[in-house]
Amino acid sequence: MNRISPLLLLLLLFPLFAACERSPGALPEGAVILAFGDSITAGTGASESEAYPAVLERLVGRKVVNAGVSGETTAEGLARLPRVLAEVQPHLVILCHGGEDMIQGLDAGELVANFKTMIQLIGEADAEVFLIAVPPPAPYFQPASFYNQIARDMKVSIEVNTLSNILSSNETRSESIYPNAEGYAALAKAISKRLKTIQR
Repeated sequence: MNRISPLLLLLLLFPLFAACERSPGALPEGAVILAFGDSITAGTGASESEAYPAVLERLVGRKVVNAGVSGETTAEGLARLPRVLAEVQPHLVILCHGGEDMIQGLDAGELVANFKTMIQLIGEADAEVFLIAVPPPAPYFQPASFYNQIARDMKVSIEVNTLSNILSSNETRSESIYPNAEGYAALAKAISKRLKTIQR
């Protein structure tokens, strides 16, 4: 049996390795990122220019549309999403939602179902999803476990701990249950790093 030399094998496999390294960190010119969510996406606790979508836009050099609505539940977000997707036509959607549901004590099963339907709609719009886990309002701000389950079930990328860490620190949290300007900057930086690892 003929043996393939190590050098030839490397040359044959290099295109596969290169393809696997493609990510939204190298989005094409004109690509649009949609930041969709509730109060945290809207930037509650800081100014509009300090909200994480504005900071992220400066970090990644691509347009980031802030479609955050303060106080919105996932049911309301689900109803709003199709119109926003049609208007923005994003390449990537950063989905950071669910905090208001938990504050109001709404049914977790309905929250999960709303998330899964939103992710399906985003996929049908030919966009990728990056999920941000939101902690419930509690003294230790631990990530809600159902975010990981949603990410596994729907096969989407997720940032689990960053927001919880931000809200657990007085230095990065405003007086309420939202990040301050420093916290939003930290969230944007974490997202920008993760985007480089997500395949398109």
